[in-house]
Amino acid sequence: MELVIISVAAFLVAILTFFSGFGLGTILTPVFMLFFPVEIAIALTGVVHFFNNIFKLLLVGRKANKAVLLRFGIPAVIAAVLGSWLLINSSDWHPLFSYTAFGKDFEVYPLKFIVAILILIFASMELIPYFSKLQFNKNKLPLGGALSGFFGGLTGNQGALRSAFLIKAGLSKEAFVGTAVVVSTFVDFTRLSLYATKFATSGLTDNLTLVIAATVSGIAGSYLGNKLLKKVTLRFIQVTVALLLMTISLALAAGLL
Repeated sequence: MELVIISVAAFLVAILTFFSGFGLGTILTPVFMLFFPVEIAIALTGVVHFFNNIFKLLLVGRKANKAVLLRFGIPAVIAAVLGSWLLINSSDWHPLFSYTAFGKDFEVYPLKFIVAILILIFASMELIPYFSKLQFNKNKLPLGGALSGFFGGLTGNQGALRSAFLIKAGLSKEAFVGTAVVVSTFVDFTRLSLYATKFATSGLTDNLTLVIAATVSGIAGSYLGNKLLKKVTLRFIQVTVALLLMTISLALAAGLL
């Protein structure tokens, strides 16, 4: 049942990325969290995200700006190593806090809390007009790369930060998309290489069929989404997805998921 649910979710989420403004990893990670521990969910989503990026890389990768790629991409990859290392050691972390409600005990672990806060922030950024205009100067590219790479490695959420910094890099639309895809692919490759050292037997290899099905579904969804409507945001869908993500983030922060 989980194979069907996650595959359908990957297909629909991949389509939604063309309409909602959110990335595949941001929406799909909470779906995996329904069935797996948070660190395994991030790793499995990372595999689907990586192969989806490979598909996009073949389409637009050649448009990447090499100068921006070096200034932004190198810090992103280095920081992704640190974020990934923290993730694979997160199973040793003690609960951040615990509480009792409705006769049940709840524990909130640091990683779930961090993921919850990031999802809440990124969802809010899509709803508040100020954040949609948030941009950083070109000289902040190395900092932007480091931040997006670190959080990409730790939680899989990197797209919103990456876009906020790359948008002011003076790139054409094609170069912007191509550069973002190349950076994302390298960060994914880096973090998956580290994830494999810890999660190969506990999550990745044991769920290979699920990952393949979700990957194929995600690629199919990206292809269909691209055909239906290219990079157009429908406000109703955007707000609906943002509110759902905020609800999920609050449930994670409260230890309900």
